[in-house]
Amino acid sequence: MTGGSKGIGAAIAQALAEDGWLVAVNYRSDEEAAGRVVKAIEEAGGRAAAIHGDVTNGAPDELFKNAEEALGPVLALVNNAGVRADGLAIQLDDDDWDRVIGTNLTAAFRLTRRAMRPMIRARYGRIVNVASVVGPRANAGQANYAAAKAGLIGLTKTVSHEVARRGVTVNAVAPGFIDTEMTKDLPESVIEAVPARRAGTPEEVGAAVRFLASENAGYVTGTTLFVDGGLSA
Repeated sequence: MTGGSKGIGAAIAQALAEDGWLVAVNYRSDEEAAGRVVKAIEEAGGRAAAIHGDVTNGAPDELFKNAEEALGPVLALVNNAGVRADGLAIQLDDDDWDRVIGTNLTAAFRLTRRAMRPMIRARYGRIVNVASVVGPRANAGQANYAAAKAGLIGLTKTVSHEVARRGVTVNAVAPGFIDTEMTKDLPESVIEAVPARRAGTPEEVGAAVRFLASENAGYVTGTTLFVDGGLSA
């Protein structure tokens, strides 16, 4: 899984390990954090490996090769790597647009494309894309992020149609406001807009991904599961 060293990614990695998956914890810069996730999984009786790699470099083969050498065939992919660069559309520069689209959407497409071939050959696979409630729901100041996450939901639906007959499911999870480092600067008024009147936890997102990656979700594909305290209702 990409972006697995902290926050939502770390919670997803541990949830998948609890279900028996061997987890490749991808990280870009924080090797120590990725190591902590691997250690927690191993101490709980699971198996994991920290895999370094920048998902935006356009060449996912090396990342997959390292994961396969460490843990075996990749039959589940979680695209979780993401960045924010907020600002009103009139203020966003090209670099902020390209960086957010490149990390949150283009990288997910390239990794999905690379993952599908072995999954199709095995006639089994699970792809889960971590989108956001901001994709289908307007949030001023996040035109780049919203465009990337809406695109990710569209990618999920389309690819799911292409591989459904091959035993491969493709779904998305769309978190709302989750209590992580990435959202610590959000004002209290944001939480007041959530019907549940609280932020979600990374573990609640992890539980949703765990289900979609499980055997029990074999007939669930092309859908987006919102984990948002009712914000999208």
